[in-house]
Amino acid sequence: MADRAGSEQPQRVAPAAGAQPVLAADTADAVLDLLADPSAGEVHLTSRPESASTARRLSLSVVRKWSLPQYADTVELLVSELVGNAVRHTGARTFGLRMQRRRGWIRVEVRDPSRALPCLLPVRDLDISGRGLFLVDKLSDRWGVDLQPRGKTTWFELRVSER
Repeated sequence: MADRAGSEQPQRVAPAAGAQPVLAADTADAVLDLLADPSAGEVHLTSRPESASTARRLSLSVVRKWSLPQYADTVELLVSELVGNAVRHTGARTFGLRMQRRRGWIRVEVRDPSRALPCLLPVRDLDISGRGLFLVDKLSDRWGVDLQPRGKTTWFELRVSER
């Protein structure tokens, strides 16, 4: 599925002063129509570095669909970190991306076929790698790993304010 995206980039609408940038509604819908909607079910992506970009576009489109643009930057960064870990450390051919919204929460899941658990390592100022889970730990309200019969699901949750 990810191969159909080509090199298209989602368009950002210029935000008002102090507002967060958001995807244009029609672009967000187009991305979800073209690739698949991770809020409707798990989206399978090829395990390669370019898929992080696709996962970011999908997650931004869902956040836009949910009218929660103030969470876009955090979701985008944390999706990149979880996808990066799945691509670099699992040796898997594919991974799955899923997003859920329930009252007061956004949950993002990345599923891969490896049962190796990710490690939250201490981070020092001069470290050039190993910051992914540190960022997930600091920026999310909750995160964890659920072992599955064949693999694992690494997830994070953000508390969202209801209107």
